[in-house]
Order: sequence, then C-alpha cells, then structure tokens
Amino acid sequence: MKDQLKKRLKRNIKLDYVNTFIVNLNMQSAIWVLYLVYCGMSLAQVGILEGIYHATSILCEIPSGAAADLLGRKRSMIISRICIMISCLIMLFCKSFLFFALSFIIQAIGNNFNSGSEEALVYDSMKYIGEEENYRHVYGRLNFIIEIAGAISTVMGGVLTEYSYVWSYAACTGIAAAALLPVLFMEEAPGSGASEKAEASASVIQMVRQHFVTSWQILKSDIRIFRIILYYSVIEAAYMVFSFYGQQYYAEFGYNKIEISIIFLAASGAACLGAVLSEALYKKLQERLAVVAAICIGAALISYRLENMGISILFFMIASFFNTTLYPVQSEALNRLIPSEQRATLISVDSMFFSIAMIVTFPLAGLLADWAGLSSIFLGIGVLLWIFVNGWKKLVR
Repeated sequence: MKDQLKKRLKRNIKLDYVNTFIVNLNMQSAIWVLYLVYCGMSLAQVGILEGIYHATSILCEIPSGAAADLLGRKRSMIISRICIMISCLIMLFCKSFLFFALSFIIQAIGNNFNSGSEEALVYDSMKYIGEEENYRHVYGRLNFIIEIAGAISTVMGGVLTEYSYVWSYAACTGIAAAALLPVLFMEEAPGSGASEKAEASASVIQMVRQHFVTSWQILKSDIRIFRIILYYSVIEAAYMVFSFYGQQYYAEFGYNKIEISIIFLAASGAACLGAVLSEALYKKLQERLAVVAAICIGAALISYRLENMGISILFFMIASFFNTTLYPVQSEALNRLIPSEQRATLISVDSMFFSIAMIVTFPLAGLLADWAGLSSIFLGIGVLLWIFVNGWKKLVR
C-alpha cells in the first residue's frame, strides 16, 4: 500500500509538468494591457485595476494559504482553476471598468488559492518519497516549461488578438477549463494538512488565525525569511511593471500585435535559457546571482529611456533571462527555512509582500506614465531599483 502511495505521489511531479504547461498557455498575460487600453482604459486605470488585483491578493492570501494547508492543496488548486475561468468570461463579455475590476478580483482569488498550493504539493510529495534534494532540479524544469508555454501563448495571443480579442479570451477560457484535468488526478501527500486538520474541531476562522500567528512568529524568529521575501518581492514587482507596461510601450512606437508578440517571444526564449541555466548559475554565483539579476533588470528599465528599439529589445531579453534564474533560488531558500506544516501559508505570505510592492508601483507608474511617458517612468524605476539593491547588499553584510 505504501509503495502504491509513493508511486502516485511521484506521478504528481509529471502531472504538475502537464498542469504547468496548460496553465501557462493562457495568453491573457501577453495581451491584457493592450486589451484594456483598446477598451478605453487609461494607463492610470490599468494601474488601478492591477492595484485592485493585488489588494484582493493581500486580503485573501493568508486565508487561501491556510486553506491549502488545512483543506488540501488539491482542492485549492481546483478552486483556483474555476475562478480563472469565471474571470476570463467576465473579461470576454463585459467592457466597463467596474466589471474589469470584478474580473481582476476573481482572478486574484483564484491565483491566491493556487499560490503556494501547487509548489507545496510537489515539494511535500518529493519529501514523502525521499527525493526532496532534487527539488531545485524539478523546479528548474517547471520554470523551463513555464517559459516554453509562455512563448507559445505569446505567439497565439499576438495572432488571435490581431484578428479579434474575442477569440483570444475565448481561448483563455478553454485553456483554464483544460487545466482542471491534471489536477483532478493528483494525490495529496500524507501529513500535508488535507485530512487530519480538516477534521479538527476548531473553527476555520480559528485555524486561519492560528496559521497567521504562527507564520508571523516564524518571520520574527528568523530575519533571513523576511529578507528573502522582501528582496525578491521588490525585484519581481519592478520586472512585472517593466514587462506588462512594455506591451503598451511597443504599441506606442507603432508595432502591431503580432510584432509585439514576436518581441515578447524573443524575451521568452531568453527566459527559457535562463530557466535551463539557473541551477548552473546558482552553483557558480550562489547568493551573488540575486544581486547580478537585479542589476541587469534595473539596467533594462533604464535602457528604455533611450527609446532605441534594438537596445530595448536586447535588454528586455537580458532582463527576462535573469528574472527567470531567480525563481528556483528563492524557492529553495524559503523551503529550507519553512516548516512543512506551514509551508503553503508562509509561501502565501511571500506572495502578499509581492502584492504590496505591486500596489505601490503599478498604479503610480500608470498615473505618472499618462503624464510623463512610459520611458521616463522606466528610467525612474530602474534607478530606484539600483539604489534598493545597493542598500540591501549593505544590510546583509
């Protein structure tokens, strides 16, 4: 019986490869800024909508992370896929700011339910079968799959969007539905909190409160966890502003949607290479990789001020390469320090810090971009990022 369980848990890894590929075929991330602008939203409104998304994430992140620990990672992932489908349908059929906000709220809730759940399910499965030392290798493969699927979805999004946004969001809805299938065949790892804790007599609210208190205590007890979460949240927020508003940056220079998709495809190719080489780079550079990556992302932001398309595309590729190398480094660093029973909850705290960074940067960047232009805003964020990295290096010495 135990051998059969180990076999099913080992199968979780392959199922997650399939799941990751399907989920990241969703082309919404490659077109949503262009779509909102097409529907009459200003860059300030685009920023506010993204802020609403991340504000929802903050409100739901801890409860959804606790739900993953207490009710099961698999159930949380199923809820996530259903929410994403509903969000896509609203984007497809409704065109007002309020309905866009509703769609972003539902999408945030769906992503919150997946945040930490998928990663924790795979890590706990590997831990149960005694293969947790291979986690960084598996995580590197997952990031490679993410970039391959993202590259495909970028091209699909460009082609379909050039023809019709309706086709694009219809495809997003179908892909979200298909992503349910591999999750349904996954197996919960024993001791992950899906069975015993779900039957506990305490109320769910009490459980969520206790998980929050425990996570806060862990953050206070080990300053390394806080530093890891803060550092990577800031770097990722800067890159996401750069990438998402980059859609509109290239559109303003006269590129059509297919041409923009080709630019993002080139960046995805560089990101794929980064995913492949992340483990080797980490072995060579260790913690210095996090600093090198952040400096390169800052340089890419600053390069956009030159308004030279060749240089901006080159630096976009460099930024995408180094951004991808950060994922397995951060994930392993956190998993080493986080107790198994609180892993999904504290990984959700990590996402909450990222949301705070996005709430600050994204709406402000959109508002200022309407006034000063995107290239000037990218310059400012790049300089601030360099200042932050320099201060962080001094802090950890």
